[in-house]
Amino acid sequence: MNDGRIESLPGGALRLLGVLDLRTGPVLREQGRELIRAEMGAALVLDCSAVEKSSSVGLSLLLAFMRDARAARRQVRITGMPADMLEIARVSGLLDILPLDAVSAGGDT
Repeated sequence: MNDGRIESLPGGALRLLGVLDLRTGPVLREQGRELIRAEMGAALVLDCSAVEKSSSVGLSLLLAFMRDARAARRQVRITGMPADMLEIARVSGLLDILPLDAVSAGGDT
């Protein structure tokens, strides 16, 4: 498994990669905050399709990035959320507040 990373993609997207846990979360939080501040697009896509494993820290990161984007008056959409993150979101009662795309939210099932 790879350490967690965040990278900026064209069009105002951020991709989370690797393992999102207590060890990687604090650094990713700061990196994501700076990337969101630096990008001035109207929308922010948070791409989780390259996340290999996530604890609840991954959801905490998404919520923090949503707050950062809201402060910058940007719309947010989350794509590619893996099954383990979806399950944590479901158990935590967060599915209604996360702006998931239809596939991530299980809309195709």
